[in-house]
Amino acid sequence: MSTTVEKLPSGLTVVTDRMDHLRTASLGVWVGAGSRNEEPHENGIAHFLEHMAFKGTRRRTARQIVEEIEAVGGDLNAATSLENTGYYARVLGSDMPLALDILTDILTDSVFDAGELAREQGVILQEIGAANDTPDDFVFDLFQARAFPDQPVGRPILGTPQSVRSFTPDSLRAYLGKHYRAPHMIVSAAGDIDHARIVDTVGARLAGLPIDAGKAAPKARYAGGLEISVRPIEQVHLVLGFQGCSYRAPEYFAMQVFAGVLGGGASSRLFQEVREKRGLCYTIFAAHQPFFDTGIFSIYAGTDPKDARDLMAVVVDEIADTVDTASEAEIARVKSMMKVSLLGVLESSSARADQLARQVLAFGRPIPLDELAAKIDAVTVDDVRAAGRSLITGGRPTFAGLGPAGGLESAAGIAENLQRRAA
Repeated sequence: MSTTVEKLPSGLTVVTDRMDHLRTASLGVWVGAGSRNEEPHENGIAHFLEHMAFKGTRRRTARQIVEEIEAVGGDLNAATSLENTGYYARVLGSDMPLALDILTDILTDSVFDAGELAREQGVILQEIGAANDTPDDFVFDLFQARAFPDQPVGRPILGTPQSVRSFTPDSLRAYLGKHYRAPHMIVSAAGDIDHARIVDTVGARLAGLPIDAGKAAPKARYAGGLEISVRPIEQVHLVLGFQGCSYRAPEYFAMQVFAGVLGGGASSRLFQEVREKRGLCYTIFAAHQPFFDTGIFSIYAGTDPKDARDLMAVVVDEIADTVDTASEAEIARVKSMMKVSLLGVLESSSARADQLARQVLAFGRPIPLDELAAKIDAVTVDDVRAAGRSLITGGRPTFAGLGPAGGLESAAGIAENLQRRAA
């Protein structure tokens, strides 16, 4: 395994990891821009642009793009998040030049045909409808919007039907020109790859990218509060959360460990107490999602409306108890789980390429696995308890509930009282 980083004169970074035990190659282009970089009228355009990149260039039709990559057994995909957009491919190592040619082609020479755009608007409207019909997904949109109201970080990544219908070829080109800029782009590859060949190709094919950094995403402003949506469905879906921390914060690893102890697996406190002992739900978990300037900590559960009040009361008790009594044994178990997950990327070229790209975007360099493991090992019991305490004393909680009216109000009331109790 050999990680190599090279910054081109334009500011674009190439990072590669040759994994000699593999015969496949994963590579992609990651852009440090996502839905957080959208103006209000652009909501959803980062995701829409990701779709339209595959709909034809001056050299290839949409069908030719997929046929060429699948003819060699490869696959091509993309993903949009709040802060990043990635375009990536996985092929045999011998077909890496083809994959890189297709990726650079769709990023620099897409035609944004009006007919293809209209068809893709219909596809994404269906995607929005499917998300809205999935209550355990949609409740998180409600939660994010209440935690960060009236700002890009609180808006849905998919956009709204109204915003998606408004997009034109010119609006796509405008967003592309503003945010797809060399200093905020990473070409990452892992597996059976040739670093020098990638650098040469990227240097030639992406030479036309703007070289200035452009406009940064606005800082997030956490607010918190309650958001309830009544729907005639079988279950109540509940999300309780708090403002978290940035992935650059000193307490980041302690926060991740706290999330694991509280609700990070079948041995976690919430799973054992709420599901195994009391049978109040099927699914329950806690998670911490960091951003460049803040983060969001969330606890999700789906339950019968008649059990919503009891479930929320137990959740609140478990949060408070974990803050006071998180143990060395629990913390050691979560640390082990985190390190296995961290090292597991070495078994997949695509996971490794993704990890390297995200690290360079976040920290300006790939972080050695030994360094990350050492940071996890350094977390103490006091660190974890302090991270948990900072959540419940640091501001107003956020609560989102979706489902039948019965049970929602009482569960929301318990959530609202949590911060006063903790203080």
